[in-house]
Amino acid sequence: MTENASSARAAHDIRVAFSRLRRRLRENYGSGDLTPSQTSVLSRLDKDGEASVSDLADLEGIRHQSVATTVGVLVDRGFADRRPDPEDGRRQLIFVTGGGHAFLEERRRAGEGWLAQVLEERCTEAERRTLIEAAALLERVVRR
Repeated sequence: MTENASSARAAHDIRVAFSRLRRRLRENYGSGDLTPSQTSVLSRLDKDGEASVSDLADLEGIRHQSVATTVGVLVDRGFADRRPDPEDGRRQLIFVTGGGHAFLEERRRAGEGWLAQVLEERCTEAERRTLIEAAALLERVVRR
């Protein structure tokens, strides 16, 4: 197999495997009655910190009005809240609340718990070590 062919094959196999893994993780950690968009916005706020609705719309690649609706649901559920932007009184900054952090942590724990159990049942110790090494390589690929 040539270098180009092996790169293309690896790209395809990784994309397919990650798509399936993402789907299975979603099945196992439940939605908590949040849509994928709501979960995405909450996760982004958790990872990147507070942001305005306009910033979130740009980052998520969706309309301002859609993000405003999503933020409204997150605030109503107690997962996020708003505060005035100290640099621009006309804007509000959205941030994750303690309840939002707990919700996301519970989802992560459930997903990782399911995956750890599956890895324990279906893989040998040597295979799990190989996956750990592969994860480090993938992290290097996606690092900016």
